[in-house]
Amino acid sequence: MYIKQLYTGCLSEAAYYIESEGEAAIIDPLRDIEPYLALAHERNATIKYIFETHFHADFVSGHLDLAAATHAPIVYGPETKTGFPVHIAKDGKNSASVN
Repeated sequence: MYIKQLYTGCLSEAAYYIESEGEAAIIDPLRDIEPYLALAHERNATIKYIFETHFHADFVSGHLDLAAATHAPIVYGPETKTGFPVHIAKDGKNSASVN
């Protein structure tokens, strides 16, 4: 397993790249998706999931652009309502995709 924190000091924001067996997940991506794409390419991995832990009022997320570039689903927690397709994860229960 490989984990890398991508920290942006000017925003005091941390995103995470988590990889195992050639599959990666990005947690709370910033607007500029190039660092995530470059890291996956460098490590010969595929970005399979994009996790958003919450809606971000302090910066613009890159989740939509990253999903378009990688075809990875955007994953939010229960009770999330969006105007774009996401995968709703539910603890201990089956998950559902929302359009």
